[in-house]
Amino acid sequence: MSILKTKELSKIGYTNDKARSLVINIMARNYKHHSKSEIIALLHQIREYPQDFIDDQFLCKIAETFMDRPKPLAFKSYSLLQETGQLKIYGGRDIEAGAKKQMELSMSLPVVLQGALMPDAHAGYGLPIGGVLATRNAVIPYAVGVDIGCRMAMTIIDESDSFFKRYSHQIKVSMKQFTHFGMEGMLDVQPEHEIMDSPVFHQTELLKKLQGKAARQLGSSGGGNHFVEFGELELFEGNSMGLPSKKYLALLSHSGSRALGANVAQYYTRIAMETCKLPKPVSSLAWLDMDTQAGQEYWLSMNLAGDYAKACHDVIHSSLLKSLGLQALAKVENHHNFAWKELLEDGLEAVVHRKGATPAHQGAMGIIPGSMSTAAYLVKGKGVAASLNSASHGAGRAMSRQKARNSSTVSALKKILGTAGVTLIGGSIEEHPMAYKDIERVMQAQTALVDVEGRFMPRIVRMNKD
Repeated sequence: MSILKTKELSKIGYTNDKARSLVINIMARNYKHHSKSEIIALLHQIREYPQDFIDDQFLCKIAETFMDRPKPLAFKSYSLLQETGQLKIYGGRDIEAGAKKQMELSMSLPVVLQGALMPDAHAGYGLPIGGVLATRNAVIPYAVGVDIGCRMAMTIIDESDSFFKRYSHQIKVSMKQFTHFGMEGMLDVQPEHEIMDSPVFHQTELLKKLQGKAARQLGSSGGGNHFVEFGELELFEGNSMGLPSKKYLALLSHSGSRALGANVAQYYTRIAMETCKLPKPVSSLAWLDMDTQAGQEYWLSMNLAGDYAKACHDVIHSSLLKSLGLQALAKVENHHNFAWKELLEDGLEAVVHRKGATPAHQGAMGIIPGSMSTAAYLVKGKGVAASLNSASHGAGRAMSRQKARNSSTVSALKKILGTAGVTLIGGSIEEHPMAYKDIERVMQAQTALVDVEGRFMPRIVRMNKD
């Protein structure tokens, strides 16, 4: 065999230095009796179908260099529709113009059937935070969001506020020991959960490669507005939990799918944007057809990320309750940043994306938090079709993280927390309560969407320090 040159390898798609080096070395050692044309034909096959060579003793390393990158695919180019679909906005007076404009643009996509904007909405990347979008046989990775399956979970405990007075030190020690925040790192003792044995981790090459890091990050939380907090929950008369109307100790957490969800979002957004070319203002809202392999892979991966986010909350709650000798009376939890197949009011099946919005189907329980010093609400959905059975996922940001840093101080934050009777572990100026909208106004704007069944006030809060 004559030695293949770098230029020749580049012409047949081997543009990566690592791949070229592997080809030259492996072919020289193990394929020296093959002709040049045979080698080139083989390399074409490896590039196009790397999964077929992953078990080959010699060629697997070359094949692996193509597993991470989506193959160039044929794409379709789309224009925006002149007529937009149905859009309902709640609490519009307190929603910035940029978020409304993003939502209106998203409504002009050819695959969109219906949309709604929640009262906590603010501008985001692609679809605004607080945007709900129903599409026809298409899933939009950036209408789900990067933190796939970001989730709220509340455990109700049969203890009163006297527990804080007697065991505040133990609570803080447990929260430091059994929670971890931030991009990197993990818990001191790696937890176990059945999610890590899910066969779905072996369904795609991407998920196989993400399983190890998912195991390391299990039970941890991200940065930003993610939190774990103990507080006092007042359940109202006639609540759906079937519990007496009184005050309870409660554990509330907010976090998502960590690196697993972020990598899935980025990988399939890249494929969507390569195969679905849209005008620049909405280019990030490229979609995957649900009938394609990429669409099916994303759906599978998104659901796994949602199950993983739930598992992280399971670990956080079980670890903290066990360490403090507490027993759960009931648990309420809900996703946001997710997509579901649902029937619209006219009976048509749609993919409903809720990016920073809480499912609020008839009778569905959910949690809508405020900030580190204000109330969170336990709610029951009313199933309003115009809202696509949705409600807000929180108070919503009133200012950007940069503006929050520039407009407040640590001492001002401490003063607000002291007045509210809240102890903060970690945290940052970016999450200053004044950076958020008034949760009471947000709740007032969605009385048609949910009934309030309980009011939670944070007492000890743990967040990322950076």
